[in-house]
Amino acid sequence: MATRPLETGRTALVLGVGGGIGSEVARQLAGAGWRVRALQRATSVTGAAGTSAATEATTNALDIERIQGDAMDRDAVLRAAQGCDVIVHAVNPPGYRRWAELVLPMIDNTVAAAQAVGATVVLPGTVYNFGPEALPLVGEDAPQHPRTRKGAIRVALEQRLEAASAQGVRSIIVRAGDFFGPRVGNSWLAQGFLKAGQPLRTVREPGRRGVGHAWAYVPDVARTMRELIEQRATLAPFARFHVAGHWDADGTQMAAAICRVAQRHGLQVQRKPFPWPLIYALAPFATTPREMLEMRYLWRETLELDNAKLVATLGREPHTPLDTALEATLAGLGYLGESVHALALAQ
Repeated sequence: MATRPLETGRTALVLGVGGGIGSEVARQLAGAGWRVRALQRATSVTGAAGTSAATEATTNALDIERIQGDAMDRDAVLRAAQGCDVIVHAVNPPGYRRWAELVLPMIDNTVAAAQAVGATVVLPGTVYNFGPEALPLVGEDAPQHPRTRKGAIRVALEQRLEAASAQGVRSIIVRAGDFFGPRVGNSWLAQGFLKAGQPLRTVREPGRRGVGHAWAYVPDVARTMRELIEQRATLAPFARFHVAGHWDADGTQMAAAICRVAQRHGLQVQRKPFPWPLIYALAPFATTPREMLEMRYLWRETLELDNAKLVATLGREPHTPLDTALEATLAGLGYLGESVHALALAQ
């Protein structure tokens, strides 16, 4: 990825640079000439979800300023934010753990820092905010009545940003479906459809046939965020956008595309149902299976994101063809051989 010369007055702080979306936004901002700063810990219980060896290697290769600190430490966030025009809040507790006690204090610290330095907050959003009454086609202003604890926390997080807009803090929220990408190790695709760390022989399908599902290729989402950041002065103080991403209209297209890409690389892959009975059996004893069950409704009901507002703002939505995106993803996750793996991560 070519890097343009740094331009003055364009400095961004990325919280969660060790995660899939945080690292990709940092990468794209740096490539567009931004000065990028990262607040990160060597070992973190509050680091971004999705950290992988590939993500870490890519992040370490970026020309960014690194500041040691924790997103739970308000003073550390304030120090790191000095001189910044934008704060990308891409930090989440890993593995679904401790959401209730960590998510809101972290956004409060980001808001305080943004208010102190006059920065715009940029937040990668999710579909967890929405319950059945908003489905199937969901716009930015759809009612938010989540049916899960994590969804309620996401709603409260966004409400913090909306309230802060009355105090002069500008924010941009970009909501998208299930993330996937070459540097995203903690995702439904990497750990649900596929078996992490094992050869690619099986694709497990968690959804019901006929039920649509929204997917988002992380490089496309990051580019969308970067382009909105460039236009931040023209946006509303509290601006929300939806990324349509890759829409699987009947719940079968993602698995079919994985098999198609794998076959082009000489791999024969079978499609099987996701082992939900095993998840039910494990749920009483482990946090991650419990949270997976809580979010299962997203595999049973159609939720499509309406991107009309985004298209009206940018003129189009950044979009990589599905097979191209999946080939880069499978290569980046190490399923297509070492030479292809290295090539995918170099892009």
